[in-house]
Amino acid sequence: MAINIGSADFGAILPIIVVCVFGIYLMVQGVFAPRFHKLTLPYIGLFGVVVAMASNFYLLGADYIAFQDMIRVDKLTFVFNMLFLTTAALCILLTTSYSEQEHIEFIEFTPLILFATAGMMLMGSAESLMIIFLGLETMSIALYVMAGFRRFNRRSLEAALKYFLLGAFATGFLLYGIALLYGAVGSTNITRITEYLNQNAGHLNNLALVGLGLLIVGFGFKVALVPFHMWTPDVYQGAPIPITAYMAVGAKAAGFAAIIRVIVIAAQQVYIEWFQVLWVLAVLTMTVGNIIALVQDDIKRMLAYSSIAHAGYILIGVIAGNESTLPAIMFYLIVYLFMNMGAFAIAGVVSGKGEEYVKIKYYAGLGKSQPLLAFAMTICMFALAGFPPTGGFMGKLLLFKAALGSGFLWLVIIGVLNSLVSVYYYLRVVVAMYMQDPVEREAIQAILPGAGLVILLSLLGIFYLGIFPGATMSALF
Repeated sequence: MAINIGSADFGAILPIIVVCVFGIYLMVQGVFAPRFHKLTLPYIGLFGVVVAMASNFYLLGADYIAFQDMIRVDKLTFVFNMLFLTTAALCILLTTSYSEQEHIEFIEFTPLILFATAGMMLMGSAESLMIIFLGLETMSIALYVMAGFRRFNRRSLEAALKYFLLGAFATGFLLYGIALLYGAVGSTNITRITEYLNQNAGHLNNLALVGLGLLIVGFGFKVALVPFHMWTPDVYQGAPIPITAYMAVGAKAAGFAAIIRVIVIAAQQVYIEWFQVLWVLAVLTMTVGNIIALVQDDIKRMLAYSSIAHAGYILIGVIAGNESTLPAIMFYLIVYLFMNMGAFAIAGVVSGKGEEYVKIKYYAGLGKSQPLLAFAMTICMFALAGFPPTGGFMGKLLLFKAALGSGFLWLVIIGVLNSLVSVYYYLRVVVAMYMQDPVEREAIQAILPGAGLVILLSLLGIFYLGIFPGATMSALF
């Protein structure tokens, strides 16, 4: 069979090519460049991300399939690319501050972020299950290394090992699901899978059903759905704060990109076969995440269980399965990016060198000693809890509205009750900052430029999305 690959094919992956070229260049520079030049590596990586963002506009308005039906270019591809690249840019900015605070040269860190981002972008533009697998493994391998980057820290090494072992286990489920779907359909192409499911919606064979179920297990691990969430709190606690933020936002968004491509779009006609499973997973994920977060005294573990609960909220939008699903999910993922990046950036400043002060008790009195930092953390907590006029409120409103449009009243009620439960542990941090006496600890160092810029951009994003949601929604779809 003749293989025809032209400029349009390479144009479809132009942002991915840019990110990979800069990643390879930075790996070489990290080995051969003098020490002074090594300090500039994160800024070169940041420039590469900006170039990739600019090249992504080449895809704006395009709608075609490239590389022999392997890559899909559409509006979703453009939005996911911007989401992943923005996450990478904010993570690199956090890395510059974290490196200076910890006095560690993160030479390999920036190229690993770029390669992980390339994997995420592949998942967001996949038209084949094999491309989803390729992107997932590209992302995951880089994340395994970055999770254990604090080589002399026991928790960091434990996090990397747990993430690697459980990640490999979940990959087995994913590959087995792909194999079963291939056996039923005869192709891993998502369009052909869609056609097969449409034609056999009333009498789907067990091979395809089990394949879809195993895919849900594999994707559920990446987005930390209960009961596939076991790795999340330990990995988030042990990983360096910039990579914890990156996993909480980027890896979760990449997992939902795959869910959207395979479950929401391809399996729409067999909706009745899978929505009940996801309904149960959504309720379990929201409830378990929020209840266990109530008793956490470590800010990173609290945000880890919070991220599990938010995966449940996003799953409500997936279950809705109507025309409001995609805009609601994409809007919430964008809001989630700013809420979490801001919270983790502040946590990095407060935790100090060696992440010694990650307990919530060390936030006591922050309202007096660091009023601006306390104000920023308050906004992030309010946004995560879903208070207006933040983007978190609008995001949950859109997800719940989409679910109500499909008649899932009880699911929305459970979601609202879970949001009320979450208010307690988010406000715990606010109460500690403004209503408790400070405990003895080293003075909080001045906010470094990278972390400060991330906090500022996060606050702007939270308020803009909360006050002007219509502008963002009209730009998305």
